[in-house]
Amino acid sequence: MLDNNPIGIFDSGLGGLTVMKEVISQLPNENIVYFGDTARVPYGTRSHETIKKYALQDANFLLKNDVKVIVAACGTVSAVASGEFKDYKVPYFEMITPAAIAAVKATKTNKIGVIGTPATIKSCEHKHRILELLPAAQIFANACPLFVPLVEEGITDSNNFVLNEIAKKYLLPLKEQNIDTLILGCTHYPILSDVISKIMGNKITLINPGEELAFSLKNYLTDNDLCAENKTPKHNFFVSDMTVSFQKTARFLLDENINELNAKQVDINKI
Repeated sequence: MLDNNPIGIFDSGLGGLTVMKEVISQLPNENIVYFGDTARVPYGTRSHETIKKYALQDANFLLKNDVKVIVAACGTVSAVASGEFKDYKVPYFEMITPAAIAAVKATKTNKIGVIGTPATIKSCEHKHRILELLPAAQIFANACPLFVPLVEEGITDSNNFVLNEIAKKYLLPLKEQNIDTLILGCTHYPILSDVISKIMGNKITLINPGEELAFSLKNYLTDNDLCAENKTPKHNFFVSDMTVSFQKTARFLLDENINELNAKQVDINKI
């Protein structure tokens, strides 16, 4: 049995494109509908009530496009709003659980670091999931509120002085704890992997939640005979605001020209 309906992916902005990239890599025959809430980014500094409201609006928009699964390609939504999808109409995938499983498998010292948006870190969801799997784990977490706007502005070069100084401020306290594994708890952060590795050192294992989620999604679709076999899969993009940074990052990450694909702008408040 095959299911050629698309995979639905949403994020607060362009960070979710890192997840889409991993999904395309592991599931190259799948149609994908992506929604980036670029008009309301970032989610990480919002109240929990607002994050939940936005997440449901985003997911309900994807449902109108007949998606077979919903992927919350946003660390903040995964940490704060996943409970809203407990009895949802289609299977829901979040970023926290796959990252926690991968971190537990990777660590040798049981010392695991987590970085994310303020809302993600405040939720303590990574800590809870990790301790369920590895009660002996020590978790050290730090919020990195400036990473998202830096990525959104295209400031990602590991040699950039400002980026390096900000990254040091966030990361050195974790390095001092002698962690051996670090979860990149926001989908924007893999774009900053070079500067993060530069500061943390080569011995630190970086966990990319998008890669782990894509692996989990592939297993689910395979086990439930829901994989597609599209020879020319379609990737449709929707945004709440057509920003230059979104178009630029999409071309960089996905090697796809958003203008040529006719990405559509929608008023998410009217969905």
